[in-house]
Amino acid sequence: MTVVHRRRQAQDDIQLAADYYFREGGAKLELRFIGAVEAAIQHVAAHPASGSPRYADSLSTPGLRCRPVKGFPYLVFYIERVAQVDVWRVLHKQRDIPAWMQDREQGS
Repeated sequence: MTVVHRRRQAQDDIQLAADYYFREGGAKLELRFIGAVEAAIQHVAAHPASGSPRYADSLSTPGLRCRPVKGFPYLVFYIERVAQVDVWRVLHKQRDIPAWMQDREQGS
């Protein structure tokens, strides 16, 4: 399994969404979301090439892939590096993905 590096922005994305799910549905829903995100990230670590390259061209970011979070409307955005998988963002599917990825270089 590949080592996973989570950028600060990805960690912040997860925390914001988890807080939302806690407010809306309580601790069980929050924990279910966190578990689903972790499962998506672990899948990416085991199978980095399995994510969709759908946004790579439109964001001019070669190698960018995304993996859906099962049961939730979120995508994990990452790039496979030589020694690790670099998780950039965890974003809601209905966001303006290009706009939200603009600050992708921040929070390394």
